[in-house]
Amino acid sequence: MDTQLRELFPFLRDRNPQVRQIALENLLPQTVKGAPHRDIFFSGLSSGGLQKPKESDIIRDLKVLCRDQLSVAHDAFRALVNLSDSPLMIVPLSEQAFLSFVSSYIINPHSILADLAAMLLSNLTAASTACSILLTLKVSVIPDSRLSNNTYPIESRCGSCPAPVPYPSAEQQEVMALPLLIDAFVEGAQIVESGDLAQRTRKAELHFLANVFANMTVSPIGRNYFLSPQPTTVSKPNQPLEYPLAKLVAFTQHKDTIRRGGVASSIKNCAFHAPGHKAILSPESSLVAVPPSKETAPGIDALPNLLLPLAGPEEFDLEDQEKLLEPLQFLPSTKTREPDATIRLTHVETLLLLSHTRWGRDYQRQHGVYEIVRAAHENETVDKISEHIERLVQLIQGEEPKIAVADDEFDEIDAVPQAQMGSTQTSEPAKPADDSDDEDMRIEEI
Repeated sequence: MDTQLRELFPFLRDRNPQVRQIALENLLPQTVKGAPHRDIFFSGLSSGGLQKPKESDIIRDLKVLCRDQLSVAHDAFRALVNLSDSPLMIVPLSEQAFLSFVSSYIINPHSILADLAAMLLSNLTAASTACSILLTLKVSVIPDSRLSNNTYPIESRCGSCPAPVPYPSAEQQEVMALPLLIDAFVEGAQIVESGDLAQRTRKAELHFLANVFANMTVSPIGRNYFLSPQPTTVSKPNQPLEYPLAKLVAFTQHKDTIRRGGVASSIKNCAFHAPGHKAILSPESSLVAVPPSKETAPGIDALPNLLLPLAGPEEFDLEDQEKLLEPLQFLPSTKTREPDATIRLTHVETLLLLSHTRWGRDYQRQHGVYEIVRAAHENETVDKISEHIERLVQLIQGEEPKIAVADDEFDEIDAVPQAQMGSTQTSEPAKPADDSDDEDMRIEEI
């Protein structure tokens, strides 16, 4: 059977699109994990050693077919999504030219298969290779007011995403891909539910980009990007600055679990960067810098978005109600908590991380975190989450240590009384690095 399937490989390059489609349809079922003949796609690939793994003909053909007409490109993207769970595929699929195409395709609002492309990018960024490339990747664009994002990525042109007619006449620019992906992610959440793609300004919802951002914020350099002020529009550097993370935090209440979970992990990973705690918690009305940078931008105001998933329909005394941030006051009787236990745990872990600076503890005390998590604890059914809430309460309600405050309290995470620290470990990034017996105090990246 292996031999018969390999005989289909040359037909992927046939001039007749129907022949390419039939060949790919027969190969696609073998790309899923556990398929009996999946190894035919890994022939010639190897991991480790000093030599760079070579790209096989079949993988190169699948990458090319992603640019084909709609039906062929759909199956090609699906095949690569299935295969990209293997470490052997990381290097050939993380080649810069291919990532540039995938990113440009996602950025283009008219890309019909952008959700599949986002799934592929999510799998690839699980490895550091693709993350490193994406952090510095630039794409060629032309301003075009006919598109909902006013940007036409030149490399997105393919069979399932033709170029605008007439072709835009403005001057070509080289811009960073990551801020355009963030903007596409935000726009994807605003899609009006419609079965007719023609009625949508953006054809894809791009929920899987949340996992891309979560993967990127695992590394210190990725966290630094999301906690560094950037122009609101990448092509207009003179516009007001904002933190990229600020564009994501509102989606902790989105209806899609993948989007909520990826955003929750992104915020949690950024909370490992102690100098960014003030920017993460401060309201938009405050201009905040993340040391050692002196450049300021409006606060990210993440606290309401961390607490709303943990809040229920409980009524509070007027005195407690006044401590709460405005979005958490007088919630309706229909308010429900985050149904996914993993996401609830992630939010509590984020609050714990934000409690490891004195400023973060004080801010949470003053804005009703105890009142919300106390009610959440009473209704929690998962023991691990309850334990983390108890530890959070110890940190924000306990007595502060009698120590001198450094001139810059955000250079390092300050000391926390060992009695309050307890034995429960602090949270880890979405992709933990080295395990440690002393993770309680290992908050900042090393």
